[in-house]
Amino acid sequence: MGLKAGDVVVLKSGGQALTVAEVTDEMVECVWIGEEGDLFREKLPPAVLDLVHIDLSDDEDGHDEDEDREEDESEDGDHRAKKKAEVA
Repeated sequence: MGLKAGDVVVLKSGGQALTVAEVTDEMVECVWIGEEGDLFREKLPPAVLDLVHIDLSDDEDGHDEDEDREEDESEDGDHRAKKKAEVA
């Protein structure tokens, strides 16, 4: 599988994402944060893990933050232009 420290994996049976902390010939040590904020660490055989591919280019709603910021700025400019036109 070729896992290395820093990779994100999940159990093949499901569950939350785990971060690979260390890889030896026979075991993969993973860490994760539990629901109450506790840090967990467990050694697992690589046969039970799947590598997760994470796309960090977009935020959760599928929009690029820079694009959202540009849209907000252009809307503010349009709003100001309308106000100036109303005042004049």
